[in-house]
Amino acid sequence: MQRRHFMKLAAGSAWLAAPAVALAAVPSAVAAPVVLPAGAGLAAEAAALGRARRGERFRLAYAPHFGMFQQSAGPDPVDQIKFMADEGFSALEDNGMAGRPVAEQERIGAALAEHGLRMGVFVANFGTAFGKRSFTTGDPAHLESFLADLEVAVEVAKRVNATWMTVVLGDLEPRLELEYQTAHAVEMLKRGAALFEPHGLVMVIEALNPWRDHPGMFLTRIPQAYAICKAVGSPAVKVLDDLYHQQITEGNLIPNLDLAWDEIAYVQIGDNPGRNEPTTGEINYRNVFGHLHRKGYTGILGMEHGNSRPGVEGERAVIDAYRWCDAFEA
Repeated sequence: MQRRHFMKLAAGSAWLAAPAVALAAVPSAVAAPVVLPAGAGLAAEAAALGRARRGERFRLAYAPHFGMFQQSAGPDPVDQIKFMADEGFSALEDNGMAGRPVAEQERIGAALAEHGLRMGVFVANFGTAFGKRSFTTGDPAHLESFLADLEVAVEVAKRVNATWMTVVLGDLEPRLELEYQTAHAVEMLKRGAALFEPHGLVMVIEALNPWRDHPGMFLTRIPQAYAICKAVGSPAVKVLDDLYHQQITEGNLIPNLDLAWDEIAYVQIGDNPGRNEPTTGEINYRNVFGHLHRKGYTGILGMEHGNSRPGVEGERAVIDAYRWCDAFEA
């Protein structure tokens, strides 16, 4: 599912500091194993785990988005938040939060507080994110647009108690050496950081794959994002590691998590190919989640993917897949 699709959904109201917030009442060990007949298969095991542990709080803070469970919970965002909490999720993310009416943001923020969910990312800079050479050219007009979007994002973050906001660094400038483009991006992010730091907010810059979803983007790899964050040198600018994008671009997911660890503040999920829930593609998310848990990751893992199957049955399959992956070895 491409981010542009999320943007479209958000517009119709249907539808990013290192992690340090500990999860409350999260078990540190896997519950008793579910016993199945030999040869039952992963899907059957996941469904059995889902039935046995329904409503238990997940050990990691997986964050669904609005619309993911709409067939089960109905169209109202507050009802969807309650459903997520009842199913054991402890976070939410919504790329299009900044585009929602203020009253709806406030209502969502109240529901998150009531049900004990943390707010994950929303996109902070739609005005300079896609289709523009915004961070790479040093154009003052793009800087002005970026800072204006961040001013809005500060107020949105207050309403929904958000800490992290996704920042996308726009398109490459083909007529300029990459090093100059990087210098322009660093200076622009420094200006944004000065705005965010007094509020304790964090921009998480996202590397997007150029091979399938986002050709022509400036930021594509985790080492590149890491170097930019080091150059900015601010707690308000960190890395968003979207494992779906990085599996396509470079793979080597766990070693890259380790190498960039001190700059990673947020993780997103999606299997490849297909960009659907874990267990539908080639990424061993049970191993990845276990690695994050053992490293002490207490941040949010955004479920930025689609459902592989339609309807209530497909929504239940998503939850079951997370139950299976969450049964990692501690």
